[in-house]
Amino acid sequence: MALSEQFLQEDLHPIDLVEHIAEHHEWEFDRIADDQIAMAVEGQWRTYSITLAWSDYDETLRLICSFEMEPPQERLPALYKTLNAVNDKCWAGAFTFWEEQQLMVYRYGLVLAGGQIASPDQVDTLIRAAVLSCERYYPAVQLVVWGEQEPAQALQVAIAEAYGRA
Repeated sequence: MALSEQFLQEDLHPIDLVEHIAEHHEWEFDRIADDQIAMAVEGQWRTYSITLAWSDYDETLRLICSFEMEPPQERLPALYKTLNAVNDKCWAGAFTFWEEQQLMVYRYGLVLAGGQIASPDQVDTLIRAAVLSCERYYPAVQLVVWGEQEPAQALQVAIAEAYGRA
């Protein structure tokens, strides 16, 4: 059964919809405000902090998926070079490093202008795509920051898709 079949097709506030999806997946979450929710989603490499916020001003559902990272200062230029290369490969969303907070961040904004309504499947896909993007590029970022590999070499790990199971 599609996730959308579990919800009545009524005008749910986007954050109410996110809350229902978090409950469906049994993700830990905290409704911070009427227009903001934070949750933890377990990935293969780590647990990701995901915050979604609704902006009435520009009718956008904003997603931030983050994880802590404390790269050595001398590796920051290589990290930024890696993020530029990663962002060239991302068609939806973008990565950035918030140095002051020591957070690696994936950001995406779903524009719902003109009274559009996000579907449950659309929001679920948005969250899953954020986690999958972080999971895909996490090893490459680690290789650049801690393995001192060159970005192009490290990104080969992210580009190679594994097939089957060991």
